Formats: sequence, structure tokens, C-alpha cells
Amino acid sequence: MDLSKLNEQQVQAIKTVNGPILIVAGAGSGKTTVLTNRVAYLIDEVGINPGSILAITFTNKAAREMKDRMISILGSKAYKIQISTFHSFGLLILKEYGHILGYEKNFTIIDSDDSLTIIKKILKEENLDPKQFNPKTIKNIISGAKNELMDPNTYEKFAQTEFEKIVVKIYQKYQNKLIRSNSIDFDDLLKLPINLFLEHKDILEVYQDRYKYVLIDEYQDTNEAQYKLSKLISSKNKNICVVGDSDQSIYSWRGANYKNILNFERDYKNAKVIMLEENYRSTKNILNAANDVIKNNKLRKEKKLWTQNENGTKLKYHRCFDEKDEAEYVTKEVLKLINQGIPKDEIAILYRTNAQSRLMEEYLLKDNIPYRVVGSFYFYNRKEIKDLIAYLKLIHNAKDDISLLRVLNVPKRGIGTKTIEKIQDNATANNKSLFESIEKGKELEFKNMIFDFIEYDLKHSLTELIDYVLEKTGIKQELLSEKTIESEIRLENLEEFKSITRSFEEKNGIISLEEFLYEISLVSDIEEHKDNNDVITLMTVHSAKGLEFDTVFMIGLEEGVFPHKNSFLESEQLEEERRLCYVAITRAKKTLYLTNARKRLLYGMDYVNQPSRFINEISSDLIEQDEIKSKITPKTDFSKMVDKSLEYKPGDHIVHEKFGSGVIITVEDKILTVAFPHPTGIQKLIKGHKSIRKE
Repeated sequence: MDLSKLNEQQVQAIKTVNGPILIVAGAGSGKTTVLTNRVAYLIDEVGINPGSILAITFTNKAAREMKDRMISILGSKAYKIQISTFHSFGLLILKEYGHILGYEKNFTIIDSDDSLTIIKKILKEENLDPKQFNPKTIKNIISGAKNELMDPNTYEKFAQTEFEKIVVKIYQKYQNKLIRSNSIDFDDLLKLPINLFLEHKDILEVYQDRYKYVLIDEYQDTNEAQYKLSKLISSKNKNICVVGDSDQSIYSWRGANYKNILNFERDYKNAKVIMLEENYRSTKNILNAANDVIKNNKLRKEKKLWTQNENGTKLKYHRCFDEKDEAEYVTKEVLKLINQGIPKDEIAILYRTNAQSRLMEEYLLKDNIPYRVVGSFYFYNRKEIKDLIAYLKLIHNAKDDISLLRVLNVPKRGIGTKTIEKIQDNATANNKSLFESIEKGKELEFKNMIFDFIEYDLKHSLTELIDYVLEKTGIKQELLSEKTIESEIRLENLEEFKSITRSFEEKNGIISLEEFLYEISLVSDIEEHKDNNDVITLMTVHSAKGLEFDTVFMIGLEEGVFPHKNSFLESEQLEEERRLCYVAITRAKKTLYLTNARKRLLYGMDYVNQPSRFINEISSDLIEQDEIKSKITPKTDFSKMVDKSLEYKPGDHIVHEKFGSGVIITVEDKILTVAFPHPTGIQKLIKGHKSIRKE
């Protein structure tokens, strides 16, 4: 293998074969190159069997890219390597051994919306008010419990409040409904394999002997379940190589624990640590700005990125009057860049919250600048697509109650609410699925139609099955007869779905409905079905992880927006916001714009915010600032309202008569900016006012 173009640390990471290895890979440090070459080295130079290697990534896109790169290096040998996401690896285990846990082979994977539907149904059955017991909150609690490997009985031990005790009951009923429907949710794809391994050591050993070398990418993003699964698989041979960067851990809100990477050396006493600190992506100025920001975090593994790239231009900082001024400024700069010949797909606008995209879209549309909003509306979440998938799931697994309830009356076939309630009562009384409980009437016609589809599926391709279902159910005819633009779009989407089944058949050479359903169940929300390259990209910073662009605009850099106001009362949350800022900065290769507004209308309210602390953390030598002169705010006479003897400083805790306890963010001449808990948020208070006292 020719490794002459790689640096010393990269070569060391590739050639270290046995034992636990931690590769701390800074942003843009050639992590993917190291991972793919390491796998190739194990196979071609050391002689490791490709089937003994398990490589886990976090997204389907990353798994596909790694697979493609391995094929280009190794040829047909690459097909034997198990390259997958955690969830698709979990699915592989359940397809092989799920029957031991009581699941039939044709189990269904339900999505997030379906989980919510079940929870809403349980609340109705229990006569619980959804305003008091928010279904989304309960869904997130159950998901969190599963990712912490707690079943309902374990969760019950930690339930203290009345609310938590009711959640236990809902969790139990939720799980019972899944089992009765021969269904699992997304979290079960991790939890159930762990249960299997803990209860059946012989099966765990099968996988330990099968996968002697384990590689895990983005290790800082692992949650408790992913961490446990990794540890179980690698505990026998201890040939585990993890790659990650604690400075890029930005998913704590979905259970990720960056401490997993910080604790790797504690978990594996003889671990070898290799630091990849040379950055190949960004200019020196951009990289130094990122280092300036992240060094303010205390909970991290010390490293400093450096690069041999040129200094590049300084960061362009523009303070705007309001959010419209900001959108206009960014749009004009984007136009300039396009006119200079910068490809549109090398320009990205990043923001902290989805709500910030609306105004940017408005201004880009005015100037006819083509764009895409990543993660805005997902192809698989459209109603007509979800209806079609529900029919396919029923054909695959007739016990799937959620899918049956979704399409029993789609299109409308005169099956009323009372009829459905009777079927549900019958199913509950006899502990059967809804499908098994159907005995008469129009619903029996529906049942026979599904039997017909099951027969048809045995002898036809997936694409033919789609056509047959659309025709026989009446979905196609209903949309054709509507003759509206919306119905035309829905028909186009259904046609587009057939192109997905066709490409699946062509790519895989199989026509298995089961395999197809599992594949689309694992498609990440953020991965759009179609890529359009000749557009600029709008996305949240969370969505931008792993991407890079020549030019990046970071908008809304204000206290309360970025960092987000919810992070002010917890130092760990504030550190996560800083890591998020670090990720945003390191997406830029050549040019980075930083913008904010003096006042901003967001979520229907006006905010007057200080510039983000992250801007102040960057050395002024790296920033070039231009500022539009704004209207002067008349000075207020505070002298009659204050106690001048009181001293304040950022970080002080105060109590306000109306808002309660808060933390001082900034101290101006006569004004305190204070963060209060949600829903109050950030408030500007008169320094020394009688309504304030220091804690």
C-alpha cells in the first residue's frame, strides 16, 4: 500500500493492528481516509478476513460512502466487510435471532410518527388529557428510557412523581401493543440486540467470533445503548478502534454522551491514543478562530488543530440592524459570490434554529437564487407516501395494527369510527391483532383485498406490486378524479416512489418486499431522496455535521439565539453550544461570514440581543468588521430607580420580583442582561433596580 501522501499520525493509525485504539480526529483531519485505509491495510497487508471486520458509522450516507471507497480500494473483497449504522447492524442481529425474543420473522419497524400515534391512542384509552400529558414528551421519555436500556419495570424503580408513574403505565401498554403487532420501534433496534446478548451469552460469542475487528466512527456521538453494544461485541478480542472528537459532540439532546470518548482510556487500560491534529480543509484564519472558541470549554480532550494551508481572508463580521437587514445583506453577498464564479453548491447558510430559515428563503426567492433547505420536509413523511408504505407493511406483516388503522379507510370506503372501535374491542378481548379480529362488512372486503395483495406479491416485482396496490385500493383513481394541483403533486410523488423501488431492484437484484421495507425504515430523516447540486444550501448547524463548503455564512450570532437561551443556566449545555459553534466554523474551507442583528423578530416576539459571546472569544486579529450605522436609541434616565451601591458581574445569580432566579450574562453601564429559566428567557434589567436582589 502506498501511504506516502499521509502524515505520520495517519500512518500510525492505519498500521496499529491489535488492541484498543482511540483516534482523536479533529475537524478536516482526513478521518475517512484513515478509516478506509486502515480497513484496507488489515485485509491486504495483515491478511485479516474481510468478513471479520465490522465498521459502524452514524448515517446511511456515511456507510454508503465508506462502502463505495472500500470497493474502489479492495474490489470485490469489500462486499464481505460489514459496514453499517448502529441501527442497521441491530436489524441484522434481530433478523437472525429475533425469534428467540419472541418476534416472528416478518416483524415491522415503526417510525417516530407511528410511535406517537400509539401513545395518543393509549392516552385516549386511559382517559388522560393530552394537554396535561403531552404525547411528544411521553414518547421522548420512553425513547430515552430505551436508550438507557430500561424496560418498563426498570423505569418504574426510578419513577418518583405522579407524572412518571403514569408514564410507566403508558410505557407498559405501548410495549404490549408493539409485541402484539409483531412490531419494533427505532430504539428497539439497539435495545433488543443488547437484551439478546445479555440473556444468551452463546449468541454474543457467535458475533464476537465473527467480528474480531471493530471500528466505530463518530464515537463521541454514541448513547448508552450504542456504547454498550460496542463494548459487548469487542469485549472478547478487544480489537476495537474508535474514531471521534469530543469537540464535535453536539447531540446530547438525543442521548449522545461525549464522555464515552473521554472515558475510553478508562474502559480500555492499555488503549493506544493517536491524535490527528493536522487539518486539510480550512485556511489558517478559520482554523485559529475555531481553536479560539473551543479552548474555552473545560470538558474536552486537549488538542490544537493546525494546517499547512494559507492564511486566507479574515472572517467577515457584519452587525445588522434587524433580521431583515441581515437576510438582505447575506443575499447580496451570495449574489456577489455567484457572480465571481463560486459554485452554488459550495455556499452554505447555517443557523441555530429552523425558524431562522423562513426569512432567508423569502429574500433568496426575491433574487431568484436557487436553494434547498436540508431536512425541511422529508419525502417519506408525505401523507400519500406514508399511506402507500402502510399498505406495503400490512402485506408484509398483517398483524401491524398501526398500519391497518392508517389505511383501513384510505381512500374512504365507508368504515366508520364505531366499526373500528368494535374491531379494537374484539382484538383487545381476544388478545389478537386487528386484522385477525375482522369478521364481516366492508372491513372484511378490505381484509380480502390485503390477502389478494399478499398473493400478488409472491409472483410479481416490487414496482408491479406498487402499481397493483395503487389501482386496487382506489388511491390512484381518487387523486385522478380530484383534478387539483395538490392531487397532481401527490400522484407525482407516488410515481417517484416507483422509481425508488425500481432503483432498489436494479441495485440489489432482489425483489424482496421485506428487504425493501427494512431499507426505507432505516433511511435517515436528514437524507433527502434527490440531490440538486446547482443550489445553495440552508441548514441548521446540527444538520451540517460532516459537511464542508468553500463559503459559509453563520447567521444569528447573538446571545439567546446562538448560544441558545436554554443553555444559559447549565455550564454543560453552554459547552455543547460552544462545540456546535466549533462545528459550524470548521465547515468553512476558504471564507467565513459571521452575522447578527441588533434586534430580531423570532417566534412572533421582538428580541434585543447582545452579540454572541463566541464572536468575542475569537481574536480580533482574525476578524474584519463592517457595521451599518443604526438608529440611535434615546437614553433613559435611570437615576431615580436604582441603588448605585450594588456591584454586579457576569455569572452573578440574582432574584427578580417578577421573573425569579436568573444569571447575569453581561453588565453594561446601566443595564444588566439576565438569563431566566424558560419561558421568561433573556431580559434586560436596570442595574441596581429595587426589584432586584443578589443571591
